Amino acid sequence: MSNNTRVGVDIGGTFTDLVTITDGHLEVTKTSSTPTAPEEGVTNGLTETRDDTGVAFTDIDFFAHGTTVTTNAVLEQEWAETALVTTEGFRDALEIGRQARPDIYDFQSEKPPTVVSRDHRYEVPERLNERGAVTTSLDEAAVRELAEQIKETNASSVAISFLFSYENAQHERQAKDILKSEDVSASFSLSSEVLPEIREYERTLTTALNAALKPVMDQYLGNLETEITELGVRPSLEIMQSNGGIITADVARTRPVNTLLSGPAAGVQGASYVAGLTDIGNLITMDMGGTSCDVSLVEDGDPIVATDVEVGDYPINVPMIDIHTVGAGGGSIAWIDNGGALRVGPRSAGADPGPICYGRGGTAPTITDAQLLLGRLNPDAFLSDELEVDVDDVKQQFERALADPLGKSVKEAAQGVLDVANASMERALRVVSVERGYDPRDFGLVAYGGAGPLHATTLAAELDIPRVLIPRTAGVLSALGLLISDILYDYSTSRVRSWAAVDPQSLQQTFDEFVAEGREQLENENLEQSQMQFERSVDLRYAGQSFELSVPVPDGAIDLTTKSTLRERFHAKHRQRYGHAYTDEPVELVTLRTRARGIVETPDLRHETATSDVEDAVVEQRPVQFNGQVYDTRVYQRERLPVAADFAGPAIVEGAESTAVVRPSQSVRVDEYGSLIVEVNS
Repeated sequence: MSNNTRVGVDIGGTFTDLVTITDGHLEVTKTSSTPTAPEEGVTNGLTETRDDTGVAFTDIDFFAHGTTVTTNAVLEQEWAETALVTTEGFRDALEIGRQARPDIYDFQSEKPPTVVSRDHRYEVPERLNERGAVTTSLDEAAVRELAEQIKETNASSVAISFLFSYENAQHERQAKDILKSEDVSASFSLSSEVLPEIREYERTLTTALNAALKPVMDQYLGNLETEITELGVRPSLEIMQSNGGIITADVARTRPVNTLLSGPAAGVQGASYVAGLTDIGNLITMDMGGTSCDVSLVEDGDPIVATDVEVGDYPINVPMIDIHTVGAGGGSIAWIDNGGALRVGPRSAGADPGPICYGRGGTAPTITDAQLLLGRLNPDAFLSDELEVDVDDVKQQFERALADPLGKSVKEAAQGVLDVANASMERALRVVSVERGYDPRDFGLVAYGGAGPLHATTLAAELDIPRVLIPRTAGVLSALGLLISDILYDYSTSRVRSWAAVDPQSLQQTFDEFVAEGREQLENENLEQSQMQFERSVDLRYAGQSFELSVPVPDGAIDLTTKSTLRERFHAKHRQRYGHAYTDEPVELVTLRTRARGIVETPDLRHETATSDVEDAVVEQRPVQFNGQVYDTRVYQRERLPVAADFAGPAIVEGAESTAVVRPSQSVRVDEYGSLIVEVNS
């Protein structure tokens, strides 16, 4: 795989970010997102990059993309018409779901709309027992009758989810073959392929969503591939998955449900990589863009991966980086509720019209507008030359919408907006750390996204996080993450058994099959054996528990000693997560997992930085408000800061894609990669 010119593209709610690395030299391009046709934002960015750098489209050797297409489809519940074929008696599994309510005390709460309407859900006689043995053969005649019914609908996709198919996929494959032989012209998703794991509702839902998203993803990728091919881009398109790994566009077409957290996952990968360069292995990531703030936790350099993540109102059980999202971005709108309380988000001003200060006709106060009013943003520098900031207009709109109704001054209202937004983000940081059994004091905070560095130092001080790392490419770190992420394929199957009764050889056999499948997939992507790694794990639980914990399997052959080690690791993880362990209780195997990893060569990101004195980076001093007090604050131009520079707060550091705020009593140094290391309580 050539590493001459690599391009990563991440589409956000406000901006589309492109990072181009040519022989180690990094270039950044930001263009406005085009929500109605996302591919246009990509081609606009590519064209601008070519014009600015001189890099020809035909010089691109690697092209990776983080997409929000499937995410938006789920959030907006706009997907393809889908049919569901399931075991007789289980037609309403999607409707029934789980007994859990969004609000336990709200007896009027409504469940989200089902992915497949009831009149498009079909039953067929068939049955397997819990070990996969056939107790009722598939009624092939009934499947043929269903084919005629499906053809009469507008369904462009079919999901097939039979009971216990993770133990035996025979009936699902039979049903698919019969429907195709009866000329059902639709795409197919089998639960035994999409999610061969326990929990009927989650497995059926995930499979149905995958089916519903297939036509959406296929159309989008088709449009994008056509556009970039016409430009002259030669390499095949690579797509970021929710697990933090890259897959081909062809695989993404078949497994769109695996891309639901594509963009945020790329950011976590980028943060992990940059922090690793600075020897920070334990970190909390904070990606604050224009619409939302995504936070995640990385332990010993590895992002925490979960298989029980909710996207919108739907629980999705494919492997995803454990990311918690709140509606607090630079464009989040501040408003006053019916009780007279100040609220921020989740509604966003988006890219158009955007915050008031964009000058595109926006009238709703946002977080970005508040930062401007408090002096953290330079009205003459933080936007492109195409936009002009009218500070007086921002003041007037804040006064009308917030200050006057609250009985506050404009700056007090602006500070209130930041306080409310910070409180929301602080809760999110606690969710991924304290509520998971981790002490924030043992972690660093990596802040990125266009707005993340504006808030990170305040949040770190509130949580006693000792240091904040702000990468040189903070504003486009998700796009950079696409270029340093490995190729990943996940394989799993549920085998619910007493751990004591599990035969080590059966474990070995299943893992060997997964490794063989993963090796074949990686070889198809032209990877050498030296570039392949295989990571095994098992999901274990105490007998009678509803949920399980994932435990890594040691390298080497699996024997009785391995089983004992895994049992002890499970006890330790249960104690870490929940504060206790039951070492005398029987343990149960639930799921076996293998991750096939294709190692991607990473570029050298050492910063070509100025060699002048740190004082030469000071461009001005201006009044900046911190907690109601105004400080005469130095403003540094980031590109002028030399390696090993250090200075004390309060300070503002202005970069090409983001602005960093350093509070009073904090200090900063610049590492060899151009990252800012902020000591929070120095």
